[in-house]
Amino acid sequence: MSEARIPAPLLALAGAGLLLFILPLAGLMLRAPWDQVGGALLAPETGTALGLSLFCSLTATAVALALGIPLALVLARTTGTLRSVLRALTTLPMVLPPVVGGVALLLAFGRRGLIGAPLHDAFGIQVPFTTAAAVIAETFVAMPFLVIAVEGGLRALDRRYEEAARALGASGWKVFLRVTLPLLRPAIFSGAVLCWARALGEFGATITFAGNLPGRTQTVPLAVYIALETRPQAAIVLSLILLAVSLAILIGLRDRWLGV
Repeated sequence: MSEARIPAPLLALAGAGLLLFILPLAGLMLRAPWDQVGGALLAPETGTALGLSLFCSLTATAVALALGIPLALVLARTTGTLRSVLRALTTLPMVLPPVVGGVALLLAFGRRGLIGAPLHDAFGIQVPFTTAAAVIAETFVAMPFLVIAVEGGLRALDRRYEEAARALGASGWKVFLRVTLPLLRPAIFSGAVLCWARALGEFGATITFAGNLPGRTQTVPLAVYIALETRPQAAIVLSLILLAVSLAILIGLRDRWLGV
């Protein structure tokens, strides 16, 4: 049986949509100063921004794993209105404008915030405009990607394995460690990679909550923003780095998304 033909107007619209994705990437690739890539990569400020980006994004991913897997378990095993409310709260950062998220973080962890004020008054701890603030901002915007992936894996999980382990006398904690987590490994891996990629590219919440301090909170996206004003060639090189990372992630995860 032959496949249904796509009407010509729809093909034209699809082509226009494809151009919307291709043209910006083509402009970046064609206008890139390839002869300056090596020098830009070896520049001290580039290395500092890259190192800080890797540290913050990997730390944010580790925090998201520690907090997000139990949260996904609660979402997957909860029913009714409570599940809807919890899922809405968990996924809110995915649709919330990042700058708004940064403002919300300031109101929570700032010197006069809900948590920041007691921390500052009791221990002298100031969270905003520190490396820790950059990690918190990236975790806030990136953890929902991990939670959604792991929750999907939990819902697809055959719970008979867990029930069999409990029937053999295993405690709930041992069932989680020995049965549930190993079965969730593919979902956890996919979610962690997506979480890390989102954290690596975070901009709005970071610059609002952590600021743009070189060597302290200036990650690669922030360095691109600043370099556009004074060193556009360096900004293009840094953009190419993020583009290469994003493409590598998409290619690496295509089997999990498309099943091919």
